[in-house]
Amino acid sequence: MSTLKQLLKTKPQITLALLKPDICANAALPPKIRQAIKAKNLEIVTERDVLWTEKQAGEFYAEHQGKFFYHRLCGYMTSGPFKAMILASPNAIKDWRALIGPTHPVRARVNQPDTLRALYGLTDTRNSFHGSDSNDSARQEIKVFFPHAF
Repeated sequence: MSTLKQLLKTKPQITLALLKPDICANAALPPKIRQAIKAKNLEIVTERDVLWTEKQAGEFYAEHQGKFFYHRLCGYMTSGPFKAMILASPNAIKDWRALIGPTHPVRARVNQPDTLRALYGLTDTRNSFHGSDSNDSARQEIKVFFPHAF
């Protein structure tokens, strides 16, 4: 991961991307997603397969505890393996979030039909992708999946 520090000198922003269990359950989809990522000039720095326990999902989504969708979200994220990726580009956070589109796939289909959530998302909870929303959250979230990244 020392290359991550070097990479940050030339591409100043990184973000966490998650390809959630429904995407990874279909072997044909991750390669399509990788192709879409590369087409938007986002570099896949590293990636790994993840299979969470309820505890791990609960810790990652702790900010949502008490909300109506929390248990459904944790159940979804523990339903099968998923991929965690570090993406880099000068505007990685904005670029990845633009590529995945709105949180709600139905709204994405209406308003941004070419986004990944419009194409592959199922519901507001089972929306197929995660993207960090700021530099601070990107670093914190990346540490969960890649603890030696920094």
